[in-house]
Amino acid sequence: MQQSISFPSATVNYLFQVPFEALWKNYDKEHAVIITNEPVARLYAPLFKGLKTLVIPAGESSKDLRTIESLAKSLLQMEATRSTLLIGVGGGVITDITGFLASAYMRGVPFGFVPTTLLGMVDAAIGGKNGVNLGMNKNMLGTITQPQFILSDTRFLDTLPDDEWSNGFAEIIKYACVFDGDLFDELSAHNIAWYRAQDGTALSGLIEKCVAWKNKTVMEDEKEKGIRKLLNFGHTAAHAIENLYELPHGKAVAIGMVIACMVSVQVAGLDKGVTEKLKNLLSSYHLPVRINLNAAKAIEVLKMDKKRHDDMIDYIVLEKIGRGAVHTLPLTVIENALVAYESNS
Repeated sequence: MQQSISFPSATVNYLFQVPFEALWKNYDKEHAVIITNEPVARLYAPLFKGLKTLVIPAGESSKDLRTIESLAKSLLQMEATRSTLLIGVGGGVITDITGFLASAYMRGVPFGFVPTTLLGMVDAAIGGKNGVNLGMNKNMLGTITQPQFILSDTRFLDTLPDDEWSNGFAEIIKYACVFDGDLFDELSAHNIAWYRAQDGTALSGLIEKCVAWKNKTVMEDEKEKGIRKLLNFGHTAAHAIENLYELPHGKAVAIGMVIACMVSVQVAGLDKGVTEKLKNLLSSYHLPVRINLNAAKAIEVLKMDKKRHDDMIDYIVLEKIGRGAVHTLPLTVIENALVAYESNS
């Protein structure tokens, strides 16, 4: 299925359930450069045969300015110009790096994404945010620039490790929490094994539903001045602990959502039972709800969160399942929640 979505800054062509090879019907492979990681390059070598390809190590440690500089130098050596199309084939790290590099190289070249992870398909590749880390601080350098296209080929999920399935479902659960109570009920009635055992229709429908929620939000608020902040549910604490504990993004978000529910009970009147319902759902998708947290270290990283304004921070809370809200809270409220979480670990 093909669908064009117009954002304030650009129109993105979405290609759902389209094989990677079909990309070349619309785009010139002679002017394309693939950016991917070592596992994807190894597993899908036949797909990249005859294509100009740059390969980097997998993992969050590659998501920094050193990698951007190395890739930019490689593009110069390849004599890449402003008409070169960069295509990120991989998970969230790859799409972030590709989008950031394309936004900066020669002050902007076209780019597109082929997410190969569930997390990438439902969230990371969508919305135009592209960034790299600065030390322990997540996505401190970046742009909001839309890709020309996003191709979703679920065949890539056939080789996805079990842990990566769980990571992707963390973001799906996030959408259910802030936007869609019916989706929360659907997820509660099933599990990863059920979605993987279906003929593909259920999973494809789930991916498209999440993409629709994110696109609707980004169309209203592309630059994240208001409603787009809802997509950060669970991410404030997650970004503080992700690099500290070398946790995969989805697992960090799961912990972050539990902490956000604790805050929501305090400031938004959330029923305490919702926290337990969320914990049960996360556990059923093999996501953690507890870690041995050093609150003091997490607080130090939290102080550099992009949503902070002096001693206040824009924080996403739940009013009920399916309805999130943005509250501007004293930073001390979040710090106290981290301390309370640590004491209960």
